Amino acid sequence: MAAPEFETITYAVEDGVATVTLNRPEKLNAFNTRMMNDLIAVFDETDRDDAVRAVIVTGAGRAFCAGADLSGGAQTFDYEARGGEAMAARTRDGAQRDGGGLLTLRIFESLKPVIAAVNGAAVGVGATMQLAMDIRLASTEARYGFVFARRGLNPEAASSWFLPHLVGVQTALEWCYTGRIFPAAEAQERGLVRSLHAPEDLLPAARALAREIVDNAAPVSVALTRQLIWRMAGAAHPMDAHRADSRGIQARGGSGDAREGVTSFLEKRAAAFPDKVSSDLPNIWPHWQAPEFS
Repeated sequence: MAAPEFETITYAVEDGVATVTLNRPEKLNAFNTRMMNDLIAVFDETDRDDAVRAVIVTGAGRAFCAGADLSGGAQTFDYEARGGEAMAARTRDGAQRDGGGLLTLRIFESLKPVIAAVNGAAVGVGATMQLAMDIRLASTEARYGFVFARRGLNPEAASSWFLPHLVGVQTALEWCYTGRIFPAAEAQERGLVRSLHAPEDLLPAARALAREIVDNAAPVSVALTRQLIWRMAGAAHPMDAHRADSRGIQARGGSGDAREGVTSFLEKRAAAFPDKVSSDLPNIWPHWQAPEFS
């Protein structure tokens, strides 16, 4: 199956690593309805394609994403007034939904690990879309801003859930109350960013991290691990995690991957994991309905 074509992003896969590049450099990669749809579709593609083992998201030009495209003027965020594609793309079950949230919820469901390589300004949805990604690397020239209160809005893209999980309530409130722009060094200090890199070293560092995953880890195990850790971040009790973990171990313990993982270790060779995310991912959700744990 041929990969879909996109208007606002570019997409390439090389040696197991997909690179998604926000590609409206003349607009500082500002987020619009077309970009929302393209990004949701590209995560459908990365999940579908077993050749993709990790995903890197970055921006073209000097920005990662400078936030929402404000070309709609005062009605930019009034989708009901704007109507048309903007309204239709954000309507689910008759209700208007936040476009950034539709994207982050899709990233949340990703079966592949997602690495953000933040090359420049990341403001508004340019900051919040990253929160559902797994690991964030940033250029020393990157800047962040959760600027919603300065635009008469509230935080979006489910960031009221994601951001406190990553940096704590106090930092999340400070950044969102003030809406100020701050450097990547502060983002790293507060735990939002994993590491800082010179601009020319950013993508090589992201690719090296992706390669560490691709070359050593079983894809189905990575998919399960991603969902376990993200979903259990909001669990009410560790028993929820125990139930889900146990179903996963039961399903994976007899798999070809588990046999290969142990055998390759004992034989002191690189593993060649046979299982595929598209066909061998066990369904361990919803764990509370599993009869063995009722």
